[in-house]
Amino acid sequence: MNFDWALTKLTGIITGVLFSAICMAQPPQLTVYPFPGKESGNAVHNGDFTVKVRLPGGRWQDLYEYNVKVDEVRGVNHQVENASMAAFDFSGKVEVAVSSNREKVTQAVIRPLSYGIHHKIVNNTVYFHLLHPKNLSIEINGDKFHNLHLFANPIQTIIPDPKDAQVIYFGPGFHVLKGGALNIASGKSVYLAGGAVVKGHFIVDSVRDVKITGRGIIESPGREGVSISHARNILLEGIVLTQCPIGGSDSVAVRNVKSISSYKWGDGMNVFASNNVLYDGVFCRNSDDCTTVYATRKGFTGGCRNITMQHSTLWADVAHPIHIGIHGNTPHPDTIENVHYIDIDILEHQERQVDYQGCMAINAGDNNLVRDISFENIRVENIRCGQLVHLQIPFNKKYCTAPGRGIENILFKNVTYHGNNPELSVITGYSEDRRIRNVVFENLNINGTLMADNMSGKPGWYKTADMARMFVGEFVDSLVFRRTE
Repeated sequence: MNFDWALTKLTGIITGVLFSAICMAQPPQLTVYPFPGKESGNAVHNGDFTVKVRLPGGRWQDLYEYNVKVDEVRGVNHQVENASMAAFDFSGKVEVAVSSNREKVTQAVIRPLSYGIHHKIVNNTVYFHLLHPKNLSIEINGDKFHNLHLFANPIQTIIPDPKDAQVIYFGPGFHVLKGGALNIASGKSVYLAGGAVVKGHFIVDSVRDVKITGRGIIESPGREGVSISHARNILLEGIVLTQCPIGGSDSVAVRNVKSISSYKWGDGMNVFASNNVLYDGVFCRNSDDCTTVYATRKGFTGGCRNITMQHSTLWADVAHPIHIGIHGNTPHPDTIENVHYIDIDILEHQERQVDYQGCMAINAGDNNLVRDISFENIRVENIRCGQLVHLQIPFNKKYCTAPGRGIENILFKNVTYHGNNPELSVITGYSEDRRIRNVVFENLNINGTLMADNMSGKPGWYKTADMARMFVGEFVDSLVFRRTE
């Protein structure tokens, strides 16, 4: 494979800019996957919905509705619920019909709301069409916990040859990994066809030039689907899994991967002590943090540099959608820098522990220095419980042995929130020598109001942070709210 980081990141940017044009240039195609079949004792199907797709004027084709488990939190109690998932590939235009078998449809919502997907309801079926691949949630009568996750993928252009000695191929149907795990060697390509369900854990450890691609599912209840450690030049694309931690690695690209978890500590996509990691078009619905960037942790040592997540959707049933900085190496301080979140939809944040709130959270611990972080074009939908922003240098003795060294050069640009009033956001340093410096909010829009230091209607004795419902504590230098619209 031998792709380098610069090419990987450039390809991601080009994909984001030109994706629509490319899709429109492709001839109309529709690919549905074979049903995986039946397996004794495995409740893999969920009958809450019947999902069909077709090219305009063509024949309706059935999709297989998988059962996926999600975590509903009521107060402090956790309850695992059964939701649904279906997927297909297409180019051009596709029509979708989602029929509810669970209840009468009185209303329906298709999220992320920023996509502006219109629908109609006829005889208990929700009809809509798509022009571009999207990862969606279809929710009937306001129910987020028995919803349909619908993954409309692009047409696959590269499918490896099953007869190639460097290819590990899983066709449609159920597969169980011998010993519960598969160690993947350098230079190997693993392919999971649509309709494949593989039980076990894929291990990418101390290798390079590995691909794991396809449209299949890695079923790993209570643990990682894929773990990447001490590896280089790794590509994950298109698959569905539970968790995917990356530790001590360099040049990793994760594209159009879906992570759904329901169990304790079910983080989606962690980065530990790694550099040059790109997430592009991922979907995370998790029972802990959706995505994190940490330094020294779990046996991996060092800081993190050049981490980008773009064109993605985050849904935190518990904890943070985005969390940066809490773990590091107190005796030998680490730096986390050049981390960027671009074009992100945040669908949920539910966390009653105030210390662990924040849709966009930076907690600098263990003598970490966190700097040059940006959040750009972030759309946050109505959250149940939590803060919009949390920037803090705490001494969290539960997880850290020291507070962080500092948080510097943080940009929030074109961040919007539409919903009920969240908890009070927090921005606070720790001491004279452990400060937060240079934080800019540019075009922060909260329920239609742009927050700016010169905004109209702000009493002269108010801080702009008061208007944005943010608590600004001590040891914070150069906090700016501005508008360019």
